[in-house]
Amino acid sequence: MRELVEMIVKALVDRPEAVEISEVSGNHAHVLELKVAKEDLGKVIGKGGSHASAIRTLLAAASGKENKRYILEIIES
Repeated sequence: MRELVEMIVKALVDRPEAVEISEVSGNHAHVLELKVAKEDLGKVIGKGGSHASAIRTLLAAASGKENKRYILEIIES
């Protein structure tokens, strides 16, 4: 899942080298923490959160195959 999110986000941003994704595993869910360059934050979130929502939808659809729950958190730095 991490690779899927990384591929999508790197296609959206101007500085793909600044994309960092860390995974925190819990008992019931896995949290993917996404950090991007400050100037690319709006591109990842999108107008009204549309891009972030679409990425989360794709993540939920793809994670159904693994029977795991993934949560995407976009971290502002």
